Amino acid sequence: MESPVRAEPATPTLAPPAPRNHTPSLSPGAEAKQKRSEESEGTANECESVDTEEDPICLSLLSKMSVFVEEPAEDASEKAAAEEAAAKERAEREAQRQLLATEELVYTERNYLRLLQVCTCTIRSNLQKLQPPLPNLDSMFLYIEEVIDVSGRLLSLLDQKQVTPHDPLFLETLCDAFLSLSTDIESAYKEYLANYNNVTALESSYKQKEPLWTEMVKVIKSSAPEVNATSLSFFLVMPVQRIARYPLLLQTIMKHTDPGHPAYSLLEQTAHTSIALNCRINEYKRFREVADKYTKTETLTIRDKINRLNSHSIAKKTARLSQFIKHETGIAPKLVDEEFDALEGFFYLLENGIAVLHENVETYLSHLQRFLSCRPEEFDLDMDGEKPAICYKEITTALRQWILPTFEKRMRTLVHKPLCALRELLVGPRNLIRKRLDKLLDYELIEEKPSLSYDEQAVANTYKTINTLLLNELPQFNGLALTLLWGMLGAFSCLHKDLAADMEQLFQGFAQQLPHSSLEPNAFWEWAECSVLEGARMLESLCRNVEDQLNAPIVQPLSPGSQKCLKVLTDKHGSGKIYQLTGHVVGTRDLDLSLNRGELVAIISEMDTRGDRRRWLVDAGGPRGYVPSSKLVRYHQVTMDPPPSPHLTVTTMDCAGGVRRHSYTPDVRRHSFSPDTPQPVRTVSMTMSCFQCDCRGSCPSLCLTAPASHSVKVALKLKVMSIIALTYKKCYCDKNDISRSS
Repeated sequence: MESPVRAEPATPTLAPPAPRNHTPSLSPGAEAKQKRSEESEGTANECESVDTEEDPICLSLLSKMSVFVEEPAEDASEKAAAEEAAAKERAEREAQRQLLATEELVYTERNYLRLLQVCTCTIRSNLQKLQPPLPNLDSMFLYIEEVIDVSGRLLSLLDQKQVTPHDPLFLETLCDAFLSLSTDIESAYKEYLANYNNVTALESSYKQKEPLWTEMVKVIKSSAPEVNATSLSFFLVMPVQRIARYPLLLQTIMKHTDPGHPAYSLLEQTAHTSIALNCRINEYKRFREVADKYTKTETLTIRDKINRLNSHSIAKKTARLSQFIKHETGIAPKLVDEEFDALEGFFYLLENGIAVLHENVETYLSHLQRFLSCRPEEFDLDMDGEKPAICYKEITTALRQWILPTFEKRMRTLVHKPLCALRELLVGPRNLIRKRLDKLLDYELIEEKPSLSYDEQAVANTYKTINTLLLNELPQFNGLALTLLWGMLGAFSCLHKDLAADMEQLFQGFAQQLPHSSLEPNAFWEWAECSVLEGARMLESLCRNVEDQLNAPIVQPLSPGSQKCLKVLTDKHGSGKIYQLTGHVVGTRDLDLSLNRGELVAIISEMDTRGDRRRWLVDAGGPRGYVPSSKLVRYHQVTMDPPPSPHLTVTTMDCAGGVRRHSYTPDVRRHSFSPDTPQPVRTVSMTMSCFQCDCRGSCPSLCLTAPASHSVKVALKLKVMSIIALTYKKCYCDKNDISRSS
């Protein structure tokens, strides 16, 4: 290949003329080209010399040349027409595809809604008729009603406009309807999808029971024969598939829509909204899976916990403990999140308040149940002819049989049960908060690393997920829990208001027949307060005496086995070292014994090896060990009394001195005994059926020496007045006294 030669500038010198007969030698191709050019030039010269209007040959040549000039213009117009026709055909084809995609979205939505209604109405009602009933059947259809509702609203918005998919305005109507319901669609589907794992687990439990599953399949096939379904998951998986098809259908419609269409921008926004909606639902589902994983409580034995230990778990817990110690000692800084710390503090404050309220309500109901268990009005107390006493009896009967039982039932339904449910709901957030602390310690160890491994990245993602979940959900939980708590307190107040109204209505029927009914309100309340306080004082004195009596040494006949043990201990250690337990003892330290109330032991040493006199070394007739000295009293041998008299007796004679004293009063005289001298025998008479106060008749309401009718009248009066004082909160007596009086 020859290289190009640069052209030199022409010089103004004239070359000598060439000879006339000299012709340069040319190649054959060049000769033919020169010949053709000479012929064309000759033809052109001839045509110019001849008159064109008179020569027909020249005219034909000119016409042929004009045809050749016009041919490119006609080809361009035909090509433009063909392209226009192809574009029109393509636009029609795209419009047809857009119409098909739009019709598919609407048709599949109607069919989807129809199948869900068949599942929730027909199939569900038929499954509920099975015997025995299916356990947790309603959990299979949890949150599906919300999905059906939002789908029906979407179709109703399309039907309200009365436009068909062929109408140009239908696309705009579809986009507006979807965008207006996007929030409701997300809230309905995210709860359903988060609960779908529980649905599949429940259906798997049904499949494990072959006879039950066979009956369920028969019911499903007979209820929906047109779809040939063999399980509930055929219907229940449809919402999971449907929410994922919305972006695909909308993107298909947008693909076949001309960008110049008036609704194209709205359609593009709707498609992006559906994609973002699916992303948020998936993220919420992932959060729920993490929450369900860490909020569930497991009851593991020590063996199970030991079996779960491995090198990885031991290393992880050791690293957490090390990091925690560094935080507490100030060696390493701790990540501080003020927003979360505030939420956590409020949660624990709320939890403590709910626990205290739950304990108080249970104590309140327990006292009320004990009060209702006593029915003195059922006994005939010989009150004929005394109208006030009869009125008090009728009032007490109405209170115990109708008013207070109804109040207790409403209290358990409106306050106690919701409070128990709310307390159980606190377990999940509490476990999640504790797990966040563990994950935070793990996250702090890997936070400063420049690159993370796959496992370390998973740890970081888990912490961020739990932290984000708590920051988003814990404020809502705290708000709802506080609202429920205020509602329970309001119900508690309203119940007592209704109780006061019922009691006021009851007392109005007996107002004229009761004493002190004519007093002024201030004088009446002053009298009621004084009466209640006086009754509470006497009742406290009685309770104190009863407590002293109950704490007295146990005096009861021994069983044959105990008598044998007593003989063995007496022969071995002597009668002076025999003691008896006043309460149950549970061993909590080394060499401690666990004994029951009333068992006999022999004292070996009144201190332990360290000189502690609160622990005595005893012999229990076989095993030896330590018991608290406060639980031991010297044993008193019991003598058998004759059968009790049916009549009340108020005195007994002490076998030692014959001094008259009350039947329940223990012998307070002290005697000095030696291990070799026998102890005096105490005899206690069990002929009294009730207790007696030390007033010597000064308080006839409780003293058995007073007339029976008067004591019953005053006792009932005190009970009624205590209820009045509790109801209107006008009494200033101690809370414990009121509870004991109840």
